[in-house]
Amino acid sequence: MPPTTDASLNRRALLAATASGAALLPLAKSGAQPAAAPTPDRRRPLQVRLEINGQTHELALDPRTTLLDTLRTHLGLTGSKKGCDHGQCGACTVLIDGHTALACLTLAAAVRGKVTTIEGLAKPDGSLHPMQQAFIDQDAFQCGYCTPGQIMSAVACVNGGHAGSESDIREFMSGNLCRCAAYPHIVAAITQAKPAMEG
Repeated sequence: MPPTTDASLNRRALLAATASGAALLPLAKSGAQPAAAPTPDRRRPLQVRLEINGQTHELALDPRTTLLDTLRTHLGLTGSKKGCDHGQCGACTVLIDGHTALACLTLAAAVRGKVTTIEGLAKPDGSLHPMQQAFIDQDAFQCGYCTPGQIMSAVACVNGGHAGSESDIREFMSGNLCRCAAYPHIVAAITQAKPAMEG
C-alpha cells in the first residue's frame, strides 16, 4: 500500500466533513425555522353587528351561523321560516337593502346592509303594510308557512318594478314555493297592493 500523503488526508477529511455536514444540514435548517403560528379556532365567536328592522344588534356568533338561525334562535324573530334549508323554497326570504336574500344561505357575519324581515313591515302604530293587507284580502295563503317569504318577495317585486303584468309577477315570484298552490291569490294580492305601494 502506498504511503499516505498529507494531500490525501486533507481530501478524505474534507469529504468526511462535507458528508457529515450535509447530513446535519436538514436538522440545522429545521432548528433555524420559526415555530409555526397556531391554527386559529374557527369555532371562536365573532362579534357581528346587524341592523334589523331599524334596530342595531351586537352579537357574538359562530362564524358559520346563518342569518336565518340568527334571526330565529338569537333574536327571536321567528317570522322567517326554515323550509328546505337549501335555498330552494323561498320561505326564509328577507330583504337586505331592499333586495331579496335567502336567509338560510346567507352567513350572518357576511351581511353588510339593512335587513328587513316580515316583523319589520308593519308600521309602528300596528297598521299593516299594504302587501300584508292584500294577502289577507285576497286569501293568498292557506297553511301560512310560506307566507312571510312570499310577502317579502312580493314587496321586492313591486318596489323593483317587476309587477307590470301577471306574467312578470309570476316570473319574479317563481322562486317562492307554495305547497298549498295559492299562486292565483298571491298574484291577485300583489296586483292589489301595487297602487297603494306606488302611491
